[in-house]
Amino acid sequence: MNENHRPRGRFGYAETPSGKIHFRDEGAGSACLLLHQTPRSLDEFAELQPLLAHNHRTIAMDMVGFGTSPTAPSPHTIELMAAGAVDLIESLGLDNVTVIGHHTGAAVAIEVAASRPDLTSALVLSSAPWTDAEFRIKHADGPGVDDAIAKTDGSHLMELWAMRAPFYPPNRPDLLDRFIRDALAPGLDPVEGHRACARYRMEERIGLVTTPVLMIGAAADPFAMPDLPRVREALTASRKVETVIIEDGMIPLMETHPDEVARAIESFLSRLPN
Repeated sequence: MNENHRPRGRFGYAETPSGKIHFRDEGAGSACLLLHQTPRSLDEFAELQPLLAHNHRTIAMDMVGFGTSPTAPSPHTIELMAAGAVDLIESLGLDNVTVIGHHTGAAVAIEVAASRPDLTSALVLSSAPWTDAEFRIKHADGPGVDDAIAKTDGSHLMELWAMRAPFYPPNRPDLLDRFIRDALAPGLDPVEGHRACARYRMEERIGLVTTPVLMIGAAADPFAMPDLPRVREALTASRKVETVIIEDGMIPLMETHPDEVARAIESFLSRLPN
């Protein structure tokens, strides 16, 4: 990790109805809540958060079921993760929050905005998945990614690494190290977060989103990039939808392109009415 982008700010735990939620709080100004992908943690935003914190109060959280936030019983659901995010927002006394989500976090951000429009002023959906009836049928038995059964010889760690490596930049083992660490959090089943996306009835919820939305696409992400047009089309009630494509972005977009992501978010937020 670049020394200039090491995490700063305040780490803490918030007492909420969802349990003690772990978060990192940095900066001042309008609030931004950062929601990570499966099976990551708030560490996914270690590079991005300090950049956004120049102009905003930024809160990166371990979503329920991840990191050192409370574990969650199976089956995991996007609704459960969203409830944890709402609980954190309320416990910190925030409103008018910009919710920023990447991959699974983007699905959670949609549910937060759909269920609590009173708390949500804008959304940033980075590499958002599209989940509908067809997707649920296709992934009924699980997505396969991050699905490695623990073995006594530890070979499952190499399996996890090998599954992710094709979708990460070459010569960046440090990023895969961070992924492996998060995937091994106590009580975490990496596959359950993906299954939660597969269970989510997004097609019934996304039309409730009324806030302005910035969609960020990573052009070299083979999973989420094809979904971008469908997600955008489904945002029928949003007052404003903009799209930014980062041409060489991959799945670890937050770590590899924080400057471009931060510029896109700042530009979008700066043009919204106060």
